[in-house]
Amino acid sequence: MASVQCEKSEALKWKVEGSDEMVLKAIDKFVNAPLPEDVRELPVSAPIIRGDGAKEETVVIYDDAGIPSIMRKFSKVTNKELFGGSDKAHPAFIINGQEIDAIYISVYENCEINGKPYSLPYQKPWTNITNDKAAEVCFSKGEGWHLMTALEWGLVANICKRDGTLPHGNTESGKYHADPSECGMTYGGDGKTLTGSGPSTWTHNHEPDGVHDLCGNVWEMVRGLRVKNGVLQAPMWNNAALDIDLTYEGDCWMNVPDDDGRHIRFSVEDGEIHITGKENIERDYTGSCWEDVHMDIEAESLKELGLYPGEPDAYFYVDSTEGEYFPVRGGDWGGGAGAGVFGAYLYGARSSGYTCFGFRSAYFKKH
Repeated sequence: MASVQCEKSEALKWKVEGSDEMVLKAIDKFVNAPLPEDVRELPVSAPIIRGDGAKEETVVIYDDAGIPSIMRKFSKVTNKELFGGSDKAHPAFIINGQEIDAIYISVYENCEINGKPYSLPYQKPWTNITNDKAAEVCFSKGEGWHLMTALEWGLVANICKRDGTLPHGNTESGKYHADPSECGMTYGGDGKTLTGSGPSTWTHNHEPDGVHDLCGNVWEMVRGLRVKNGVLQAPMWNNAALDIDLTYEGDCWMNVPDDDGRHIRFSVEDGEIHITGKENIERDYTGSCWEDVHMDIEAESLKELGLYPGEPDAYFYVDSTEGEYFPVRGGDWGGGAGAGVFGAYLYGARSSGYTCFGFRSAYFKKH
């Protein structure tokens, strides 16, 4: 049995409770219901104003194909408000040098409809797709749409930590490893669950209207981060939300600095990970829980990306050997205690596309 509710306007409310088949039919009607062409953003849940003045709400946004996605709207916050950093705006809210008021993140891992990605409940996550292709299909949805960036993932991870709502999730074949009573709707026989089918503890705010499945289910690809020859690289600000050149030799990559201006590097020494500003590093690959990673530098930039021990048991994997390595975040359905919103896997190839790799789109309004 499943229960889902949503609304497209005050006059058009959508609610269904019953068998999986009934829920899926209702979702289909919701997707295809007509809507005036001038309406593109509609509220789903009441907005929440936090103590720091930041605002969150869940809305429905339609892409250029006229199909909706359920999105969480996060208003601009500073690093100080997020994790006690500086007074500057978190860089997820800076695109091409201009501050924006809000970022919209898919509430659900994206499914596929007519070759485009959508954030809808009780769907199969779109997997077996590469990072470059995921970025391409997200851009195809229209202006402002993009593959969720590494900075946007870091934003949400820091909000979860700040608010004491680190999400649970599908970390043990359809169940949460620490409490098997928390479970979602599995499909396909390999342990994955349909999007948003778990309890509210599987969201970023532990409420039904939050961002689902950030912990476990499928690893999620993000745009705008890589390790190249042991050095951490990203484009300036949140420019990965734009269709800029992030090919292997793309000129938009920059070395990420620590607080002293040194390039951040990863050194794998005797099976242990060191995050360092030193040029001489040991080249190897390994993984460990974040509490065992040696943070040899101070770097607000790492906190912005959610690459620090914000969740001590979550696992961090990295490859510091020669070559290029792309990130996935969050863990999968077999991750156990190593999965989590701070979980990170930084030794995948650009060309990787597996059944355990999914993604979600994000959106911003251009001025």
